[in-house]
Amino acid sequence: MNARSAMKQYQQVSIQGGVMDASPHRLVQMLMEGFLEKLAIAKGNIVRKETALKGENISRAITIVNGLQASLNRDAGGELAENLNSLYEYMALRLIIANTSNDEAILDEVARLMIEIKLGWDNMPDQYKH
Repeated sequence: MNARSAMKQYQQVSIQGGVMDASPHRLVQMLMEGFLEKLAIAKGNIVRKETALKGENISRAITIVNGLQASLNRDAGGELAENLNSLYEYMALRLIIANTSNDEAILDEVARLMIEIKLGWDNMPDQYKH
């Protein structure tokens, strides 16, 4: 995990919180939380037919997932990092489709994927949280 890269992505999407004092592990959690928040807001934007806001929130979610993807340590992470890379790429592509088609079901699909990733991240043993 590249802490500087994660912090930069976190600041770019304007998520509130204690970024400066956060560990790299916590930064990733915050990014995932921000991602899920942007999807929930975008879903509401679709319901209210707020096209510009929907596009803005989905764009921010894509920025977050791209930041998570860029911060993967492929040397240390091996196959797991490669699998996450592919999953993040899939999620970004699905978000583009959701944006162009106003498809709430795709937003739900991508949110479920991130929730699964986040559950694994949240339950990581302390010895790996550095």
